[in-house]
Amino acid sequence: MRKALSLLKNKWQFFLCLSSIGAIILHYLWKIWFASNHNFFLYIVIILGGIPLLFQILAKILKGNIGADLIAFIALILAIFLQENITAVLIILMLASGQALDEFASHRASFVLEALAQRMPSSAHLKKDNNFLDINISDIKIGDLIAVFPHEICPVDGEIVQGNGTMDESYLTGEPYKISKTIGSKVLSGAINGDSLFVIKADKLPADSRYGKIIKVMEEAKEQKPEIRKIADKIGAIFVPITLVVAFSSYFFTGSLVNFLAVLTIATPCPLIIAVPIAIISAISISARQGIIIKDARILEKLSTCTTAIFDKTGTLTYGEPMLSEVLVFDNYSADEIIQKTASLERYSRHPLAHAVLNEAKKRNLILLDAQNISEKAGFGMIGNINDNEIIITNRDKINNFISPLKPVPDYIEGMECIIVINQKVVGLLKFRDEERQESHSFVSHLTPNHNFKKIILLSGDKASEANFLANRLGIETVYSSQSPEQKLEIVKNETRLATTLFMAMALMMHLLLCLPALVSRLVKITILPQNLLAQ
Repeated sequence: MRKALSLLKNKWQFFLCLSSIGAIILHYLWKIWFASNHNFFLYIVIILGGIPLLFQILAKILKGNIGADLIAFIALILAIFLQENITAVLIILMLASGQALDEFASHRASFVLEALAQRMPSSAHLKKDNNFLDINISDIKIGDLIAVFPHEICPVDGEIVQGNGTMDESYLTGEPYKISKTIGSKVLSGAINGDSLFVIKADKLPADSRYGKIIKVMEEAKEQKPEIRKIADKIGAIFVPITLVVAFSSYFFTGSLVNFLAVLTIATPCPLIIAVPIAIISAISISARQGIIIKDARILEKLSTCTTAIFDKTGTLTYGEPMLSEVLVFDNYSADEIIQKTASLERYSRHPLAHAVLNEAKKRNLILLDAQNISEKAGFGMIGNINDNEIIITNRDKINNFISPLKPVPDYIEGMECIIVINQKVVGLLKFRDEERQESHSFVSHLTPNHNFKKIILLSGDKASEANFLANRLGIETVYSSQSPEQKLEIVKNETRLATTLFMAMALMMHLLLCLPALVSRLVKITILPQNLLAQ
């Protein structure tokens, strides 16, 4: 309802702007063609547009919001009283255009998130006694079994208990490919189902799911007032009494209300009314074309105050497309066998390395095998069963959480890696390389000398050797490696308490950003989205 009213209001403001311009043109054309001063067109705009605007400004004034609009309010009333109709319509045009641009700026700032919100269903299919009952999303409870039909949008976060297929999570993760899902796989609200029927067990309430958090952030961002707008209001609070003194002085010395109106009209703060939303729209649009989504316009104002920069590694400073560079095999397994079993499990993962393994399996024309009992814990790896064999995909820092290797894992060589364990034996080691972005070094290196950043931090879920390798190439001294999303969140919180902080991450980290509404006053959050997502 609120959204419909906002859309209607924005269309009305736009229509009022066009009507004001059209009325002025028609007024002068009538005057030229018929040599008469006909005010019919101007009266229509004044009655239908001016009176509602007067009531809007009056409501602000009664709430104690005495700013730049007050001059326009007095000028419009006086122009109508003196029948200076052209002046009245011009004032209406300024007010309407300022409001229309302001609304457009707010919409532009959150257009990607709003696109996701518009796609969400209002109902869900509750499975009960082998029947499906349509219920409102708000009625979903933790533990409910929810059916997601083919091509539908998942209404709540949960775990699959029935079905095999794929889901498109690009709106949530930025990854431009579908993720395979099977029993035990986690699903996110907002993901688009493929061709299969899934039954999921809700493990969160809708309000706590990914979609609910996005909506919450959208609402908070819209309610937050950019500092530049506050400054404009403060300037208006000083400007108003000065303008009124000058206007009254003009009337006192000339005795003419027309001169009083002229001062108010000239002083009507059109730049203050229009310049702020235009500046916001321009900055947001330029950022969007560069693949940067600004969901809160206040970010633009805080960038100059930041002294600490935190970068997520994968996809932000690197291309986020690691390639499999080497396969080491042990215990009489072949490289094809290791890749086949690993890819059969990795197709159910959202980890950046999973896509590299799947690409390699595709290049080798390997047929993927069925996997069951899949579980994935962030930072630790994956476990699943293939043909009654337990498959573990992990790293050397976490392998002792699963097994005690009978022989040492081979020494580390530069690059990312994962260790493959089958039936409690280390059988393979896969090596990857994720190249840094071409512009990463120049961007990071210019922050301290040009923008007064005192501390630059690299956050990564990869192990220390890989994170340190990239940090050394980019000249970053502070590195946190092998960090889970929860640990990354705590680091960001701690740094935010110490200084105003810039945090840059791929859309893969959006779940972390959504956990930080309480840090808005000290944290500048920028999410970089792939261009393919912007196109959607």
